[in-house]
Amino acid sequence: MNTPPYLPGHGLLAGRTAVVTAAAGAGIGGGTARRFLEEGARVVIGDAHARRLKESAHALADEFGPDRVTHLTCDVTDEEQVGALFAHAEHTHGGLDIVVNNAGLGGTAELTDMTDDQWTRILDVTLNGTFRCVRAALRSLKAAGTGGVLVNNASVVGWRAQRGQAHYAAAKAGVMALTRCAAVEAADYGVRVNAVAPSLAMHPHLAKVTSTELLAELTEKEAFGRYAEPWEVANVIVFLASGYSSYMTGEVVPVSSQHA
Repeated sequence: MNTPPYLPGHGLLAGRTAVVTAAAGAGIGGGTARRFLEEGARVVIGDAHARRLKESAHALADEFGPDRVTHLTCDVTDEEQVGALFAHAEHTHGGLDIVVNNAGLGGTAELTDMTDDQWTRILDVTLNGTFRCVRAALRSLKAAGTGGVLVNNASVVGWRAQRGQAHYAAAKAGVMALTRCAAVEAADYGVRVNAVAPSLAMHPHLAKVTSTELLAELTEKEAFGRYAEPWEVANVIVFLASGYSSYMTGEVVPVSSQHA
């Protein structure tokens, strides 16, 4: 099946300020930053890769205007850098409305071969990093008292077993549980917290770290016979960030065409 046409923006996020982590490059984070800009938002992008982040920010600023795109290097395993990212958003735009916690790290290793370092590294970026960003975002939004939205990036492997993915699956299942618990607490001050769970969204980094054989195997599991484009996942994130999902919180929304 051919990829559907790219959808134009409809001003769904006009006037709002969003923070998007791991937004350098052409993956889900970069696709989300672009879709948010197309929907009228101001965007602060963070990423651990300083050079790629700067290049991405400048390209977006050239297209959408420097007043709507700012950036700050942020490694989500570093509490100080996480705090600095949110402080930057508050200082530059007077606050924030939307946070997309996209940062994550994958890898493949059989459990019998997996080292403590491999396990810990995946968990620290993917789960602990999301926790640090959720905590910082909720502190800011609670103090502001004006509501807001968080969208976390989980994965279908948080539900479904996949060989060699025990560390990543455990981390993403943790992101799902964190999302639900955060949503219950954040509802007290009018903040919604949801997550997306993509199955297979293709981007250059994934292609570099995943074998051609595995990508072909995963693609065969998709009912449409193709992988998702990052912007297709970003469209669902836009929905969760917008007023169209105003009654949704604590939900994990699959972005998948995998066979049942």
